[in-house]
Amino acid sequence: MVKVIFVMGVSGSGKSHIGGLLSQALGFRFIEGDAYHTKSNIEKMTSGIPLTDSDRLPWLESLHNVITENISDGVVVACSALKASYRSVLVREICPEDYQWIHLSGDFDLIFQRLQQREGHFMPASLLRSQFEILEIPYECMQISIEEPPEQMVKRIEKEIYG
Repeated sequence: MVKVIFVMGVSGSGKSHIGGLLSQALGFRFIEGDAYHTKSNIEKMTSGIPLTDSDRLPWLESLHNVITENISDGVVVACSALKASYRSVLVREICPEDYQWIHLSGDFDLIFQRLQQREGHFMPASLLRSQFEILEIPYECMQISIEEPPEQMVKRIEKEIYG
């Protein structure tokens, strides 16, 4: 049975919103990936500097630890998880049948527009292009269009995973 649901995608795709709704619907703990970024990562992104793989590693390790500590209760994780190498850190030592990737997909223009309207987040819209450039969509993942209404997205995810 799936115990960890990763809601992934570029910044502005709605990971936190959909992840929060999904965790409530399932009674799972919600883990906001952004809350585990290091101070230096947040400062870099706030300054418009894209993170490197080495910048991300401590963040991914921290997230992995929180996930494994809470897996028995079920967790929904909102995390960009843009590259396969990042995802491999997150799921290290977790059985493949225990997790599911959900990719929130949308086109650049729509997401850029969302980011320009978003307030109170450290990720500037200027970094969106760099995220699209490194995005590696998992081979085995559920693709959900961000143009669907949030409640419909959550119901579809629930149905596909748990029947």
